[in-house]
Amino acid sequence: MLKRILVLDDNQDILDIVNETLTYEQFEVQGTTKGNTVIPLMEEFTPDLVILDYRVADTNGGEICRKIKTHPKFNNIPVIIFSAYVNRDNELFAYGCDAVINKPFDLTELVEKVQRLILLKTTLPER
Repeated sequence: MLKRILVLDDNQDILDIVNETLTYEQFEVQGTTKGNTVIPLMEEFTPDLVILDYRVADTNGGEICRKIKTHPKFNNIPVIIFSAYVNRDNELFAYGCDAVINKPFDLTELVEKVQRLILLKTTLPER
């Protein structure tokens, strides 16, 4: 069974690139441009990992990350935050994310972080 990844970004081009790259790497990818759909999509899609843009039109990806990490059903799901705000990694980690990828991002870095976090999740006991 393919590992599932949910991606939030309000830039459709970035969603398309991430979708194509991760699908090529044998992941099942669901994308959304609306922050308010992330938690409902998690309920139906049951992702193994979530990637959130920090700045989206209708919300803050950091706050969505915090909701995921405090949600009893989803708190063990790794979260990566995309950010164009370089040198603010410590602020982003304060939301509880497991990794940060700075925009513009390298596709190799994206794939490596996704694979590492999914491998880590599958080797750790559930909380």
